[in-house]
Amino acid sequence: MDEHVDGGAAVRAGHDASRFTHLPKRIPAEDMVETTDTHVARDPEGGRDTDREFMIRYAGG
Repeated sequence: MDEHVDGGAAVRAGHDASRFTHLPKRIPAEDMVETTDTHVARDPEGGRDTDREFMIRYAGG
């Protein structure tokens, strides 16, 4: 089977080879990373003394 590639069809389809002759402009590293403000994580123990509660529950009788 003989496959014939029509170069004009590629240009008509929007695949212009001239757009690949130059590299895009360089992006600074500062623009590549999104920075966001962080918040203090909430207390996983909810302000309770879990060690004290454990001792009261299991050792207090």
